[in-house]
Amino acid sequence: MSPTTKTRIKRFTPLQRIFHLLLMLSFLTQGATGLARMYIETAWGRGLSRFFGGYESALTIHIYVGIFMICGFVIHFIYMLFKIEWKRFPGSLYGPDSILFRPKDLKDFFHHIAWFLGITKAPEFDRWGYWEKFDYFAVFWGMIILGVTGLLMAYPLASSRIMPGWGLYVAFWIHRIEAILAMAHLFVIHFFIAHLRRHNFPMDQAMFQGSADLEAARHERPAWIARLEQSGDLEEALVAEAMPAQRVIYYVFGFAAVAVGLFLLIGALINVPYISW
Repeated sequence: MSPTTKTRIKRFTPLQRIFHLLLMLSFLTQGATGLARMYIETAWGRGLSRFFGGYESALTIHIYVGIFMICGFVIHFIYMLFKIEWKRFPGSLYGPDSILFRPKDLKDFFHHIAWFLGITKAPEFDRWGYWEKFDYFAVFWGMIILGVTGLLMAYPLASSRIMPGWGLYVAFWIHRIEAILAMAHLFVIHFFIAHLRRHNFPMDQAMFQGSADLEAARHERPAWIARLEQSGDLEEALVAEAMPAQRVIYYVFGFAAVAVGLFLLIGALINVPYISW
């Protein structure tokens, strides 16, 4: 097969892939620095802390990377406003290419459960599955919760001017619980859906290459492919496979990110009995 043969369908733009890359790197950094401080009573936590230059350095990195993530969130929100087709607003928000939830997503969810149980055939998903929309908006509400509580704790003197001192303890626990939920979701559910499912294993390169295998998409998202074929837009959406050297880089980088996430997950679970809450 020629390297220029178009066997993949475009899923993400270069800018969207950059957003994902920066989010991935900053989230792993936040997870590592946060756990380093949370588990500082353990040898595992102290090892993590030393990697970042010590207990206080881990906090400094955590704060500045957190501010970077908040800035990235604001930029992404502005980007999304520019992506809205305002001439067709508000109808453009609920089209099949929209990332917003639609009534069909709830229907697809229960249809999917029925398929798991062998009651009916698999649902025909469009461009975005309900789980992908959940992943996307989980980042939204997580960024808001973690960002607000993180800023309150990062600047306690300024925070104490607008809230009582005990409010910082509440912010601390909200921040910690949301961070644990976010890491658990990413390192277990997201990793499994994106990379460890049988037809994705060993890694789904869609976010790295910006495209998905056409035949795989035809199987998993038949409604999307059928819609593009019917409108005559499928051919325009097709792209060629990345060069072998690029794919090697994607695999190495992707596996490294997954390995770091699993290292943090397993280390945190093993050392839970040895920390003071």
